[in-house]
Amino acid sequence: MDFTIITPNLNYGRFLGDCLASVAAQEGVTLEHLVFDGGSTDDSAAVASRFPHVQWSVEKDNGMSQAINRGFDAAQGDWVMWLNADDRLKPGALLEIVAKLRTSTADIVYGDFDLIDESGSHLRTVRLPGWSPFVHVHHHCYIGSTAAFYRRSSVIAAGHRLREDFRYVMDGEFYARLHAAGLRFEHVPVTVADFRLHGSNASMRHLGKTRDLDTILQAERQHVESRAIRRAYGTTLFDDPYLNGLIDGVLWIAARSWKVALRTLGK
Repeated sequence: MDFTIITPNLNYGRFLGDCLASVAAQEGVTLEHLVFDGGSTDDSAAVASRFPHVQWSVEKDNGMSQAINRGFDAAQGDWVMWLNADDRLKPGALLEIVAKLRTSTADIVYGDFDLIDESGSHLRTVRLPGWSPFVHVHHHCYIGSTAAFYRRSSVIAAGHRLREDFRYVMDGEFYARLHAAGLRFEHVPVTVADFRLHGSNASMRHLGKTRDLDTILQAERQHVESRAIRRAYGTTLFDDPYLNGLIDGVLWIAARSWKVALRTLGK
């Protein structure tokens, strides 16, 4: 089997049909589509019932990371990816990328993606540079999880899983840890998926200025995960967290500039 696609879902029925239809429309490859629902109370189950290819499972979880890990545990495809319930694959994307995967020696292969709005209209295309752990750790997690593929034999079967205590930047920590373990990343110039931007995105909902304390606390929890990644996998010069914060700002600017250089050089 070429692919295992894992979709975590909780009350995203309004987007789920687009996601499942985009997988059902893929041709020329073999796949399994595992959907792990955390106990939705909307029409998600009814939506999924319209797609015979879906393997639907309902079980309470402690968050998206646990749902995805359950998919990793069950995966049988040569390559494994997770496709969020509010995202969708591009027509013919899997057939286009499978040829690249079959000749790749990398453990993690990632492509490009489009940003779409809540209604599904195109916003812009995101063309990514090659892998840079410096940019990834000190600027941001730029690999779109919905456009990344993991070799089952060296990533999933080797026991690598998401940290379930990460709620926002679980993919960023995952990729940093895989790099630290010596696994190889490769970018291929294939636009794989549509990443939907809307008010409920876990990684987008806390942006902007506010003096609302609850919102600030939620935002800080997200930022703490990114800081933890920098401390564990990046450059830490001081014991004092405020001094490290100053250095983080300098490295963020440097990493952002290096990302632009990589894209310009086509690397």
